Amino acid sequence: YHLKDAVGVARGLHEYFRNSDLYFMANYAQTVNVIGCIKTTRTKSGFATTGLPLLLYRNHFGSLPLEFEIDSTDLDISVAYTADKKYVTIAIVNPSSMTHVVESDPGNIKVKKEGVRWSINGGDPESFNVPGEEPAVSIKEEPVIFRNTLESPAYSIVLYQLEVK
Repeated sequence: YHLKDAVGVARGLHEYFRNSDLYFMANYAQTVNVIGCIKTTRTKSGFATTGLPLLLYRNHFGSLPLEFEIDSTDLDISVAYTADKKYVTIAIVNPSSMTHVVESDPGNIKVKKEGVRWSINGGDPESFNVPGEEPAVSIKEEPVIFRNTLESPAYSIVLYQLEVK
């Protein structure tokens, strides 16, 4: 699986989130090899690119969806509170070959300027991971200062977590 497949998985997750009034549960039955998220050799294992969005969203994306509108045909954006409403999470999927900067006004939700950003990208949509080798595509975490803009690199999945004041 390639980076572009991981982007597709994230877009699928966003569809579930947008329709969470209809979906209570979705399953990903295959987890190892063939069409799975974990690839193995006789002695090594590693995450396929398609497993990374599942890991990222499971560990960091909120569970209480919020409506969010943006005027963009290239980006797929999903927003949610964490279960305790301590954080707002904003996930941006960019399947295009261009970096985008999104103007974001949280409206009535007051957030701290310091936050965290996780990203999955590799620059090349054909990038893929090989068990036992340094991953070409991985999840990277970094601190971020929120200034009402959110950056989304080409061929990426970016998740922002901002603490509610």
